[in-house]
Amino acid sequence: MKNINVLILSAGRRVELVNCFKDARDSLGIKGNVVACDLSNTAPAIYHADKNYLVSRILDDNYIPEIVDICKKEDIHLIVPTIDTELYKLAEAREYIESNTSAKVLVSDMSVVKICRDKYNTQAFFEENGFNMPRLIDEEVIKNKDYKFPLFIKPLNGSSSINTFKVNNEKELEFFLEYVPEPIVQDFMEGEEYTIDAFVDFEHNPITIVPRQRLATRGGEVLKGLVKKDREIIETIKNVIKVLKPIGHITIQCMKTNEGIKFIEINPRFGGGAPISIKAGANSPMNLYRLLLGEKLEYSEEYEDGLLASRHDWAVFINSRGEQV
Repeated sequence: MKNINVLILSAGRRVELVNCFKDARDSLGIKGNVVACDLSNTAPAIYHADKNYLVSRILDDNYIPEIVDICKKEDIHLIVPTIDTELYKLAEAREYIESNTSAKVLVSDMSVVKICRDKYNTQAFFEENGFNMPRLIDEEVIKNKDYKFPLFIKPLNGSSSINTFKVNNEKELEFFLEYVPEPIVQDFMEGEEYTIDAFVDFEHNPITIVPRQRLATRGGEVLKGLVKKDREIIETIKNVIKVLKPIGHITIQCMKTNEGIKFIEINPRFGGGAPISIKAGANSPMNLYRLLLGEKLEYSEEYEDGLLASRHDWAVFINSRGEQV
């Protein structure tokens, strides 16, 4: 069996994800390295990879050339992004990277990235295709005061729940419209919040769809999550994938409200809570290795319903010589 080398970008705190790729490789009996890179040598996940590199900032002109150099040096077969700010850059450079290396970039088409990264585009996508979202409170609605509190405000291109707030009154609305960069305002939703991990093959076919209820979060990332095979959510996500046509592992957030499913956002990448679904049996890293080996995958719901994840922090210790101890 040939070697398959994987490069995980912006590894940061994604220790679980790095280990999931290593475990999937070992379970399949594949040879090869899981390589991680990051801007900082204090990123804990790089020390759990087989090899690691430091790279420039994503918006730096050297970033893509550095990624290409790593791919050539390590004979990388798959590049895995992990944060939103990489997606535009990788979608733009995908053809260049793939034509100059042996690597496949796990990023959806630019049209998909544009829908997911811009909240107005996300709103338009869901509404135009018949999927429910909370009502957009635009400038005209605000001018006419045609809304009721509470509202919800977030940045147009935000991530990790940074600068997202529940708005309870006019005074707060006035303040947050000034405070939040490029704000987008919506009706506030009440209900059960879900993140759905979906894995989609390179021909846009869904392979696994795992709804997990968000029981507790911190900084936008799930601390406690419960896998629930919710039939309504699963069938709705199949329809979203059919229209959107992403590839790879994607995460979709929604609420189950008294008025039905209402969508929040789409992140066309591995989310921080992806290891929960992987542990349940919807193993996206393993599926990626199998696709790279030329296997044809079929849709499967063979994962554990009711799996509860309660996550915690763990430290990596580095001595004065830069060695993990």
